[in-house]
Amino acid sequence: MSLLRAVQSYLSVRRAVGFSLDKTERFLTRFASFSKAKGYSYVDSEIAIEWARRSPSRFQRARSLGEVIRFARYMRAEDPRHQTPPPVFGREKPPRPTPYILSDAQIRQIIRLAKQTGRNTLRRETYSTLFALLSCTGMRLSEALGLRYGDITRDGLVIRCTKFRKSRLLPLHPTAWDGLDRYLKQRRSFAPQSDYVFVSLAGKPLLRGDVDAAFRKLVVQLEFPRGRGQCRPTPHSLRHTFAVRALRTCSDDRSHITQHMLMLSTYLGHSKVYHTYWYLEAVPELMQRIARRCESHFAGGSR
Repeated sequence: MSLLRAVQSYLSVRRAVGFSLDKTERFLTRFASFSKAKGYSYVDSEIAIEWARRSPSRFQRARSLGEVIRFARYMRAEDPRHQTPPPVFGREKPPRPTPYILSDAQIRQIIRLAKQTGRNTLRRETYSTLFALLSCTGMRLSEALGLRYGDITRDGLVIRCTKFRKSRLLPLHPTAWDGLDRYLKQRRSFAPQSDYVFVSLAGKPLLRGDVDAAFRKLVVQLEFPRGRGQCRPTPHSLRHTFAVRALRTCSDDRSHITQHMLMLSTYLGHSKVYHTYWYLEAVPELMQRIARRCESHFAGGSR
């Protein structure tokens, strides 16, 4: 079997259990072509490292080699002639940036200013409603921009097959329903040819870049201070803030924490629960709570 055919076999097996692997396919196809040009029909460690080294950054080199390593492990299970390269370029992803956690007052300021910025058109209602919805649901910006009328149900908002090909339902508080209803009464007559919930003044779905720019402009006007690591708030900060707010409401009881984490992870649409646990180490206040519980435990206090 040629290396390119082996790549296709590997991809078909992984896709059968739900992975999309579009980027993986591009990486491995290029690697197979590179190996073939070098006269290799099996994974060779030196060739793999040589190929990965062509990537421009360390993390890209690590990601390229990581794809080959996973592929080689799969192939080696049936044919030991395939070599498993060592991860010489280190970790594949850079550390996650420190999240900017907004206060309730800051969120109210953002929504209020969005409702007053620019000409008195639907744009004001669009951005103020969008930012309010992101804040009270914790959904991803891409999920909000992809919402259509059919996704609004009596039980809540249906988030369809998004980042990890999973659909989920987000219930809304009555006050959130009221705000969304007010916006939709204006929105439906504005661009009847489109069924997207959030549209531009041209009647087309909002673009992520435009939303980022509008949010950044509001933050600059409000003169919000920089956060840890000199980060500035982005629309995704509304999701981070929702998650942290939810964790703050959880009691310190271990069984409650476990259940709370699982529910929050499902609600947020995380593919792995450790993505939710990341908030515990990313936010000083939550880390302090953990430290106090540890001190109490080792001092013989309640568990």
